[in-house]
Amino acid sequence: MKEQANASSCSTCSIKSNLKSRPGVMTARGCAYAGSKGVVWGPIKDMVHISHGPIGCGQYSWGTRRNYANGILGINNFTAMQITSDFQEKDIVFGGDKKLEVICREIKEMFPLAKGISVQSECPVGLIGDDIGAVAKKMTQELGIPVIPVRCEGFRGVSQSLGHHIANDAIRDFLMGRMELEECGPYDVSIIGDYNIGGDAWASRILLEEMGLRVIAQWSGDGTINELGIAHKSKLNLIHCHRSMNYMCTTMEEEYGIPWMEYNFLGPTKTVESLRAIAARFDETIQANCEEVIARYMVEMEAVIRKYRPRLEGRRSCSLIGGLRARHTIGAYEDLGMEIVATGYEFAHKDDYEKTLPDLKEGAILYDDPTAYELEELAQRLDIDLMGAGVKEKYVYHKMGIPFRQMHSWDYSGPYHGFDGFKIFARDMDMTVNSPVWSLLPCREKVEVSV
Repeated sequence: MKEQANASSCSTCSIKSNLKSRPGVMTARGCAYAGSKGVVWGPIKDMVHISHGPIGCGQYSWGTRRNYANGILGINNFTAMQITSDFQEKDIVFGGDKKLEVICREIKEMFPLAKGISVQSECPVGLIGDDIGAVAKKMTQELGIPVIPVRCEGFRGVSQSLGHHIANDAIRDFLMGRMELEECGPYDVSIIGDYNIGGDAWASRILLEEMGLRVIAQWSGDGTINELGIAHKSKLNLIHCHRSMNYMCTTMEEEYGIPWMEYNFLGPTKTVESLRAIAARFDETIQANCEEVIARYMVEMEAVIRKYRPRLEGRRSCSLIGGLRARHTIGAYEDLGMEIVATGYEFAHKDDYEKTLPDLKEGAILYDDPTAYELEELAQRLDIDLMGAGVKEKYVYHKMGIPFRQMHSWDYSGPYHGFDGFKIFARDMDMTVNSPVWSLLPCREKVEVSV
């Protein structure tokens, strides 16, 4: 451990991250717009999010990341809708401010239950200098709902990480602390940085509420504009995706004195550790409830491990994921007997790698923003049994004959969080690694498939 700590700070071998991608090569990263609209703002269900610029970015982000949300689509839930200003050449020449005003008015007329509007800027908006802040201020007064400008043009920063920060700054400046919770309690908590992919936040919320805690806000999966405004009333902020929302937790700590802690609900080992750490922040009643919850679920977890571990023991896994999963999934894989031989991030910062190093075994490879060629070459040389990455990589590995899980949105499955999620996680890993289809590919004839 000491050697790892020294390696992270050594001037010649220190961790290098949050740097520009190598020009001219394919990167798995997203842009600032993707970080803001696709991650932070998009899952807020009772707001309409305008992709302000040409049609392409809005179209690409239309499918969302399977951020599940309660409500009726187009009535009080707008997460899966695409609203775009569809810039044309004349808008680049003359500006898009007037068009943006018209769109805001149309949204208010067509979706009267929408509680707010966010304007997510694409690259041309910043390049031509449109003042979306002035338009948003005018429309807020005219329409009577918050219209929030988010200057998240894709060219900003080196990856989508800055988009998270820009989005959080907008939440801080326009919404945080501006709404009141009618009745506060000693066990009020907020889930920060969970985007409810496949229902993750719901699975996590079940465990917290069974312990006796009350979740007053979810940022931002299945979240509302009101929840963004009342989270400052929490007694404890629980952050899942440290990379995308750590700014908000530190801001609320500084401005409102709210403590926060990171938790990991992926795999029973890490879930139990996190539940106990959370309970330790409260009284003996919550701590006793926590132990009852753990005891009840562990019977199921032991059965799941008995079923799937013999089928997955020793299988070698490699990952390239976003802001937390490269670290958080390690324990879940290890609960199933799988070995993490290489992992890394698309847009992590130094502290993410410092948190990851202690969880990796000696000899595991840790990388930042590898090129497509580098990752493919590494996967072949390490002779891995499973690759976990994003949709851009998925079909390449299928053609290579390497089992693959799309780990940004759980490959159309989930939830994976919590005890209920681990049952699905274990099933999916077994289904992927042990599928008979891999033995039919010439490049994988040597693989022994367990049916």
